[in-house]
Amino acid sequence: MSISQVLFTIVFLIILYFGKKWYTRVYRNIMLGKSEEIEGDEGKRMKNMLLVAFGQKKMFKRLLPAVLHLFIYVAFLFTQVELIEIIIDGFSGQHRIFAPFLGSFYTVIISTIEILSALALIATFVFLARRNLLPFMGKPISRFEKSEMKGWPKLDANIILFGEIALVTGIFMMNGADVVLQGLDPEHYHQTGSFAISSWFGPAVFGGLPKELLVLIERSGWWLHLVTVFAFILYLPISKHFHIFLAFPNVYFAKLNPRGEMENMPEIMGEVKSMMGLTTDEATPEMDQDFEFGAKDITDLSWKNVLDAYSCTECGRCTDVCPANTTGKKLSPRKIMMDIRDRATEIGEKLDSKSTEFIDKAKSNKESVLSKSNFDDGKSLFDYISREEIHACTTCNACVEACPIMINPLDPILKLRRYEILSESAGPADWVPMFTSLENSGSVWAIPDDRDAWTKS
Repeated sequence: MSISQVLFTIVFLIILYFGKKWYTRVYRNIMLGKSEEIEGDEGKRMKNMLLVAFGQKKMFKRLLPAVLHLFIYVAFLFTQVELIEIIIDGFSGQHRIFAPFLGSFYTVIISTIEILSALALIATFVFLARRNLLPFMGKPISRFEKSEMKGWPKLDANIILFGEIALVTGIFMMNGADVVLQGLDPEHYHQTGSFAISSWFGPAVFGGLPKELLVLIERSGWWLHLVTVFAFILYLPISKHFHIFLAFPNVYFAKLNPRGEMENMPEIMGEVKSMMGLTTDEATPEMDQDFEFGAKDITDLSWKNVLDAYSCTECGRCTDVCPANTTGKKLSPRKIMMDIRDRATEIGEKLDSKSTEFIDKAKSNKESVLSKSNFDDGKSLFDYISREEIHACTTCNACVEACPIMINPLDPILKLRRYEILSESAGPADWVPMFTSLENSGSVWAIPDDRDAWTKS
């Protein structure tokens, strides 16, 4: 086994170890949410996943960014073929192990990857310009300039774009030098045919260089591409770009009911039916004295709500169409999802610390081990999301309609409002008369007669 094979194997195993550890941690964070039964036709869910997540259907409401994003997305998918070959080559010590078996089809595959990589490189530079140059030219894209996009979110987007440049650079360094080496040392560098770009790019840039330098360039490109991929694998769990993987399950598990339909609370339905003497064949859950309505923290949301948050691409299309945000109110649906993700991450980190200071003494004795069920750090989602934000929501579902991967920011907003109003008996002062009137007469208007009084006249 060569030194290169040993080094590759060590690096691969390190990435595998930490990758498994960090991806498992994200899964644990998502499952901090309550259980939720996902209902609906599996065929329709699969169709949604193929059209929306894989086919990018909802992206094409904005044509130019959709086409540019498609270049990067399709290039990412096709490049995995070359990545698989690189990994096999790394373990086996071979060079372009697929080429002898695939023949001319190999040339077609690599040529396609090169064309897509070049298009992805163009899209990458355009996206970098949109985020970093347009603001200096006085033409910023408003959804990228919101307060929640300052600092880390902006840096996160740029890191991935520069990483994309590194990936494409590695491909053309490797392929370009390889084309020249095929003419100098055909015994060790298998003839691959004429690649779409490298067949002219390689001789134009690397032609005339000594063989030793060409080998160094080819190996440097090989390692640059591989190391960048490995860096992405470790980076994605802390990045918004985790949607590369999570978009598919998120779309599959998205609700199929009409967007305007709001979820009832079975506990309240049961109480109301009981008060009115109505009985049904369906069992309704009973409320105990400690029952709380809505959601105060991550553990009160469903796992699907938390999955939504980790799937968020931070594109801002939801905030861009939000009427509350457009009229200057504080609400930003994107920020709501980012806050949920940040809070879930915070809880996960504190659980990993195993510190007894985060144990709720009312739920556990001093010897208890810190867990999701007894966790309490004295904070909640309301430390991230202000009351003003959740009050501003008009429940119009514009954010739900706009999301390219079917995230539902409205659902956690409603759960937070329900907790505030039903569990805390709080809420905006101008909402109180409406609630009182609903309770007394079944109408939102403060009139003395019952709502159905007209039917008795």
